[in-house]
Amino acid sequence: MALEIYQYPYGPGANYGVLLHDPSSGATASVDAGDAAALRTALKKTGWTLSEIWITHHHADHTDGVAEIKAETGCTVIGPKPQSAPIAGVDTRYGDGERFDFSGHEVRVIHTPGHTIDMINFHLPAEGVAFTGDTLFVMGCGRLFEGDGPMMHASLQKLAALPADTVIYCSHEYTEANADFALTVDPENPDLKDKAARVKALRAQDKPTVPTTLAEELATNPFLRAHDTRIRAHLGLETASDAEVFTEIRRRKDNS
Repeated sequence: MALEIYQYPYGPGANYGVLLHDPSSGATASVDAGDAAALRTALKKTGWTLSEIWITHHHADHTDGVAEIKAETGCTVIGPKPQSAPIAGVDTRYGDGERFDFSGHEVRVIHTPGHTIDMINFHLPAEGVAFTGDTLFVMGCGRLFEGDGPMMHASLQKLAALPADTVIYCSHEYTEANADFALTVDPENPDLKDKAARVKALRAQDKPTVPTTLAEELATNPFLRAHDTRIRAHLGLETASDAEVFTEIRRRKDNS
C-alpha cells in the first residue's frame, strides 16, 4: 500500500515538516522535528502515531523538537553518521549509500554536504519521492554555512542523478525569492519564466510551492544548471568549470 504524506508549515523561517504514514502497519515517520508543538498538531490532525524521526542535519529549526517528542512518544530517532555538531537523542546513524527499512519501504540515504557537513537526504525509490532538507530547494539550494561551492555542487549532482519524475520535498518555502533570483542569471529560460509566474500565483493565494519534481528543477533551477550555455554566457563564464559557475551563482544569491 502506498505511503501517505502530510506536509505542514511551522516557524518564522518558513519551514516545512513532513509526516510519512504507512496505512497497512500504522508506522509514521517525521522528517525532522524542528517544532514540537507543530509536529504534535500535525499528528493530531492526521490521527497518526509517531514511530520514527529522520533528521536531515543539526540546525535548530530541524532538531529543536526532537527531545520533547521522543520523550512523549518513545519514537526512534535516525540521524546522520557524518557529524559536524551534536544532535541529542539520535538512536541510529546512517551515511551515504546506506539503506534502512521503514515498514517495508526501502529508504536510501544520500549524504549531501555543503549547507552543513552532516546533511543527509532520504530517497524512497519505490515511492518516487525524496526529502532534500536544506540541500535542494525549489529553484534554489541551501546557503553554504559549512561547505564550499565545489562540495555543494557535487552534492546537488547526486540529487540530479535521481529519476526525473522523483517528487522532491524540501524544508523551506523560499520559492518566490528563489524564482526572482533565478531570473537574474537565466533570464531567457521559458520554463523558468512559466514556473516563476505559477509560483507567484500560488503564493498570492498563500498556497505551498512544495513539493516539486526533479524534472522541473532540472529545467528551472540555476543551481542544477551550471552546465547550461545560456547561463554561462550571461555570467561571462563560458570556459569555467561547472563547479566554478555554480560557485558564482551561489555568491550572487548570497549578495542578492
